[in-house]
Amino acid sequence: MEARTEIPPGTLYMLILKTLMRVGPMHGYGIAQHIQRISEDILHVEEGSLYPALQRMLIKGWLVGEWKQSENNRRARFYRLTPAGRKQLAAEMAEFEKVMGAITRVIQPA
Repeated sequence: MEARTEIPPGTLYMLILKTLMRVGPMHGYGIAQHIQRISEDILHVEEGSLYPALQRMLIKGWLVGEWKQSENNRRARFYRLTPAGRKQLAAEMAEFEKVMGAITRVIQPA
């Protein structure tokens, strides 16, 4: 059985926000599928992580949700980025780049 690659801690919000910025309003399952597809099946967002994160993001005002019919005629909550969510995405990206730069410096050959 193939081991799954874990989403790095602290990056789930960034991945969700970036997905919504790129694609526009989506339901939770669509967000998870997009992340998996774009990452070439390396990143898998589990429902147990995704939906609590989306709920926290709604509370923080980074997203708004609207109930609509999905492409398969099921009722689904579609999430959309707010201006506060766009601002948070910029902050998340800056922090991620700072951390990745630091890690790169540590692992580069001397």
